[in-house]
Amino acid sequence: MAGPSPPDQVRGLVVIVSLHLADIGVRNVRAVLRERPRPDATPGLRYAQTTLTGAISSGPPVLRPGRAALLAAWEDDAALDRFLAEDPLPRRLAGGWHVRLQPLRISGSWPAMPVETDPGAGPEAEDGPVVVLTLGQLRLRRALPFLRANSRAAGRAAADPSLIASAALARPPRFVGTFSLWQSMSAMCHYAYGADRPAHKEAVRAHEAEPFHHEAAFLRCRPYGAQGTLDGHEPMAVAAKAGRNP
Repeated sequence: MAGPSPPDQVRGLVVIVSLHLADIGVRNVRAVLRERPRPDATPGLRYAQTTLTGAISSGPPVLRPGRAALLAAWEDDAALDRFLAEDPLPRRLAGGWHVRLQPLRISGSWPAMPVETDPGAGPEAEDGPVVVLTLGQLRLRRALPFLRANSRAAGRAAADPSLIASAALARPPRFVGTFSLWQSMSAMCHYAYGADRPAHKEAVRAHEAEPFHHEAAFLRCRPYGAQGTLDGHEPMAVAAKAGRNP
């Protein structure tokens, strides 16, 4: 386990998010897509989505055909612990990496995942590594403009040395998302809002002018626990080392 301590547990108030990424082979990816957990059958689960994954990069989407992802929101850490111990799906993903996230801020709306941010999370809670999740239910007629705008922003993110780990998430035909782990809050904000890096702001303006999605949300999270490896490394350990040696 790597990363800071978990948030205080307040049942029904603090919601945590988990992301699991694992290379399991194409056949098993199809099985994972079919095995999406259901909140009505999984105690403490608020939301779950199993997805295909790809690289965050410029140009057309680059699929990772053998890598699957599970994105989920939980009532508390105990609910996630039960799921990890008792459900067969996390065993399929056990050879990869998973991280626990405390939502700090949310922009937009994602009714299927009732995230409640921590009302006590001030700027000091955002020091250190930060994870950004983007979630969208794509308007199919806006798919090409979305891909063009996303390509420019993703290419700039992929080239940023402060980006520690990332993945594009998709469950056709409509769900699209991204995960990105940044060395620090300031580095992420410089990518997103810096005057010398307009690609992200241009994508946001294009979405505001004519939305790409029926629903969309942007979550900023504090990663407080991680287990396993991704591409031969533990990303939280890499982020901590980068923070010590800027």
